[in-house]
Amino acid sequence: MIDFRNVTKSYAGEDILRNVSFRVNDGERAGIVGPNGAGKSTLFGIITGSVTPDSGSVVIPRDHRLGVMRQHIDPADAPRPLAAFTADAIPELHDCEKRLSQIETLLAGDCGDDVRDSLLREHGVLQTRLEHLGAYHLDLEARQALSSLGFPVDSFDRPLGEFSGGWQMRAALARVLISHPDVLLLDEPSNYLDVPAVEWLCRFLTGFAGTLLLISHDRFLLRKLTDVTFEVNAGTVTRYPGGYDLYRSERENRMKMLEAAKKNTDRRKEQMERVIDRFRAKSTKAALAKSMQKKLDKIEDVTLPDALEYRGVIRFPAPPPGGTEAFRFEHVTFGYEPDRLLFRDLDLAVDAGEKCAFIGYNGRGKTTLLKLLTGRLKPLAGRVVPGHHSVIGYQAQEFSDLDADGMSVFDAVRQALPAGASTANLMNVLGSFGFSGDAASKLCKVLSGGEKIRVQFARIFVNPPNLLVLDEPTTHLDVAARELLQNALREFPGTVCFVSHDIEFVRGVAGTVFSLENGAVKKYFGGYDYYLEKSGQSGPAAQPEDLRSGAPSSGGLAKDRRRARAQARQAISGQYRQAKEKLAALEKQLDETSEKKKVLIAKLASGMKLDFAALKRELAAVEKELAATEQAWETAAEEAEALRLENLRINSQEQPGQN
Repeated sequence: MIDFRNVTKSYAGEDILRNVSFRVNDGERAGIVGPNGAGKSTLFGIITGSVTPDSGSVVIPRDHRLGVMRQHIDPADAPRPLAAFTADAIPELHDCEKRLSQIETLLAGDCGDDVRDSLLREHGVLQTRLEHLGAYHLDLEARQALSSLGFPVDSFDRPLGEFSGGWQMRAALARVLISHPDVLLLDEPSNYLDVPAVEWLCRFLTGFAGTLLLISHDRFLLRKLTDVTFEVNAGTVTRYPGGYDLYRSERENRMKMLEAAKKNTDRRKEQMERVIDRFRAKSTKAALAKSMQKKLDKIEDVTLPDALEYRGVIRFPAPPPGGTEAFRFEHVTFGYEPDRLLFRDLDLAVDAGEKCAFIGYNGRGKTTLLKLLTGRLKPLAGRVVPGHHSVIGYQAQEFSDLDADGMSVFDAVRQALPAGASTANLMNVLGSFGFSGDAASKLCKVLSGGEKIRVQFARIFVNPPNLLVLDEPTTHLDVAARELLQNALREFPGTVCFVSHDIEFVRGVAGTVFSLENGAVKKYFGGYDYYLEKSGQSGPAAQPEDLRSGAPSSGGLAKDRRRARAQARQAISGQYRQAKEKLAALEKQLDETSEKKKVLIAKLASGMKLDFAALKRELAAVEKELAATEQAWETAAEEAEALRLENLRINSQEQPGQN
């Protein structure tokens, strides 16, 4: 059980988490979702103790062992062999082994029978503990995990520091997975994985018996692995009792309710403000206006969580016409080292309009194949033949490939224009990707990962292609942006060739799959599920229905709409007229009752011989009547204002010439 109790955490005066309370129960498999920068990783930092909350506390049972995928490797581990680093997954084993060594040394010397018996008992307990922790299987599990994550067997003895940062993260993932913790914290684990490795990770975690907390934008992992969802958004954490698809459905319903509540609250406050402004200057209504102002001040605003929908626009221009074939490889041979070829005598062809995904373990040549296609690499033998009038738009996996860090966003996109082309439409293109005004002057080197991806697409769009070549386009994009890009690519009439580790993205876009296997490229004339079926892999279930599918029903004929508006206008007008009459009657009653109160107060203050007890009883009754009338007047005033606004709204719909 992980229990957050009134936790608040701020950075630079901004609340990332604000008085947050929630609980993750033992054995739950929780997906942590929300916009980038909302505080998901901060939650993990508070759980592990690397981040200290400003207030509140987090309770974790002492006997629970945490497994955390760290984002950085300790430099001291760089010289260690890969397999040894991975197998060293449980720090507790070091203490057990050290104590066992001490006991064995003591047993080898002279010691009394009582001491010997005690040491032997402790030795047995420690041996049992080692077996329970899986110490004798860790080396084998480490090698199996490394192989499943794409490491070749001949790399197991290489120092960890010789691997790139991405491969080091894979080793860190393997290390935490085989530690079999009680609570497993994974922060974007699929960022450094290819499709087969993601499939393996999913199968591995399906059998994990502990508590899982998963931060991810990968819809495949969220759908397959989670049974409860926590949304971190606008300083709050909201629990949804279900997996990703149920969360999306329930969130949409919750947003509708919150929007309706906010609309009603804002409308009521506006009505009260109008009434207060109207009667504040009237002496007979000043007290009422003051009373309403107090009520208005007590009404709390309804705060909507940040929208998860991507605010930018991903809209591909119409592609220029081309031939029936997008490109083909003829007997292509390539390798970065002459004795280690990636491809030998490779033949493949892609027809115009195909949506092709290239999948396979990292290191098999997916990115290399795309670079051969775009001409950034030249084959050692054979040739790459572009189709008739093929225009290539290329998005590189690493933004550094574009050598644009020293440029502004405007200059980086302008650089992609054909020689002599006009820059007249350049700001429109930049604006459609969220770089309007001053944002176009930002230097590329200070952009976030998501912003850099948007710059790359803007560079593509200034020169409309009919062959899109995309290398990991979903990296740094949240779920909503991935879905928007997925839909845009699916509707794009040109050809798309892409590499992606996002299985749901591959499934949603690709109609053809090329699988890279040991120097060969095999073409599957179908989507991702067809590839799984034909390749004999155990894949995921069919894609769930789109929760947002379904077209709205038609609104009826224009004549019927006009008749309905006329009837509604007539009904509202009648209600508004009655409300005004009721309000006028109450105002008259208020004036009369207020005047009666003034007369009674004047009599009591006159000093004349009067029945003061009777006058006081009468004054109390008048004040009670006045309070009741004031309450009725406030209610009637709000109702009348609401009807007036509704009447204006209906009248505004009936414009001349409107259908």
